[in-house]
Amino acid sequence: MITCSKSYRDIPLSHRQPNHNGRCSRLHGHSWSITLTFEAKVLDENGFVVDFGDLHFIEDWIDQHLDHATAVWENDPKLSELKALEADGLIKLVLVPSASCEGIAQFLFHTFNPMVEEKTAGRARIRSIHLEEDTKNSATYQPDQTA
Repeated sequence: MITCSKSYRDIPLSHRQPNHNGRCSRLHGHSWSITLTFEAKVLDENGFVVDFGDLHFIEDWIDQHLDHATAVWENDPKLSELKALEADGLIKLVLVPSASCEGIAQFLFHTFNPMVEEKTAGRARIRSIHLEEDTKNSATYQPDQTA
């Protein structure tokens, strides 16, 4: 297996953890970084796992869905109020199964991997995603390869 990685940095995204007992229960933002590690058994005709220049679809998705957005747990008890703010143009929501760093990493993996597999006709896939909240906190998601 051969791997390579691509990073997207300085993504302004807010989130909240509604069940947290501390300040993370309030809306707050970070400058996020996403590092995708790709893998393939066979390189393409250029000798690449993936052609970094052909990954614009990922950057476009990030710009459209995450840039200056708010990641919110899809069962957030304040969801109706947050949707009202979105309707008023005050925030842009992205609903996720979990708004933790770990949950967002998993959500992004399952969002991006099908795109990569389609783009490479199944030759390459994402092995893991490393997500950083600013420079102090991070999570890595890598699915169980035995499942």
